[in-house]
Amino acid sequence: MKSSIVRSAGVASVVTLALGFSACSSSDEGSGSGSDASGEPTTIQLWTWAAGFDKAAEAFNAAHDDVQVEYTQIEAGNKGGYDKIRNSVAAGNAPCLAQVGYETLPSFVSEGNVVDVTEFAAPDEDAYTPAGWAGVTVGDKIYGAPQDQGPMVLFYNKAVFEANGIEVPTTWAEYQAAGEQLKAAGVKLTGTYEDYDYTGFAWQAGAPWYAVEDGAWSITPDSPENLEVAAYWQGLVDADLIGANIWSDDWSAGLGDGSIATIVGAAWFAGILKDSAAAAAGDWAVAELPQWEEGDDLTGNVGGSLSAVLKGCDDPQAAWEVAHWLSTDPAAVDAQIEGAGIYPASVAGLESELLTSGDDFFGGQVIAEVFKSASGKVNPDWAWGPGVSTLVGTLATNMQKAYAKDSGATVAAALTAAGEATAAELSQQGIAVNE
Repeated sequence: MKSSIVRSAGVASVVTLALGFSACSSSDEGSGSGSDASGEPTTIQLWTWAAGFDKAAEAFNAAHDDVQVEYTQIEAGNKGGYDKIRNSVAAGNAPCLAQVGYETLPSFVSEGNVVDVTEFAAPDEDAYTPAGWAGVTVGDKIYGAPQDQGPMVLFYNKAVFEANGIEVPTTWAEYQAAGEQLKAAGVKLTGTYEDYDYTGFAWQAGAPWYAVEDGAWSITPDSPENLEVAAYWQGLVDADLIGANIWSDDWSAGLGDGSIATIVGAAWFAGILKDSAAAAAGDWAVAELPQWEEGDDLTGNVGGSLSAVLKGCDDPQAAWEVAHWLSTDPAAVDAQIEGAGIYPASVAGLESELLTSGDDFFGGQVIAEVFKSASGKVNPDWAWGPGVSTLVGTLATNMQKAYAKDSGATVAAALTAAGEATAAELSQQGIAVNE
């Protein structure tokens, strides 16, 4: 499954011109970094929901005299964090830095909530993985420092696979065949994938959900390429290979007792699996993602955030320097790995000793080696756009109906509904949308 799309930089730059995106320039927000005129250190406020940033901020403050970080933990973005950030920008009392998911950044750009820090950030591009840098870039402008990334891999119950004589699948056809064998043994192949967790399959296949044509957005989750991906997952649903709803107690129980045999997901699922299936320690392993066509070598990405520089920041250069340090300093990155189980987006972070040892839960496997390999194979043919929270929220509601086989609901219909809802929202906001 392959398609030709407008890549992230091209998409966003066209939209910036055609639709009047209005991110504030850093030159409007002040310049320079370091101590203020009184000789007191500059204070950079930082808001994140990911654990570990408190320790990372402490490490920064211990290493710097002229700039200090004031840290506040907030609710996760879609659980109130984004509303708090938006409200603070509107009220003129926003922090300089806040955690924003890559998928939400285009919306923040269109709303004018973030600052272009390209002049400060561009020289540090090589300090980050390509997927991480793409996540902080809209058009040719950079809006913050990459924190982490979510390259997709296959988590599988090695004990269950071996007991049923199943080899690790390298293609999606083999994955479905494994599901048929597991079904015969009373085991579900996987749990459900409903919102962002589903996006990675389309991402890997080069089946984008956003594009720009004639200066307007095309919302494309039910494009022909996407319908191919949908048909595959519909086949798993129809064959009764899919088990409990993701994130439910039944899903966690199935991962722990071996009645659900795989998770197809981002690197950060390792921490979720350890928490959800502690009783299955030693049974699980990690492999690279199955491919749509034999010989392909691509994966998708699910999740990842940046430290975004917000509108109203008095010293965007200092904000960039703080964000960059927090994402690249070994002590700061280790604090985030230990606190939140992130998979770093910086090249230096990938060399953390915390990522080089075998993991007892995974039978001693050095799982970060698989993650590192996958991080270099993320399909570049993907771009997020505005209205993504509506898109994935509508998708989740209708995907749940498809998994439940509710009145003929299908994966394809869920994608169509998501696209229609998003297009309607953007039109209401005065953003040009193609029919």
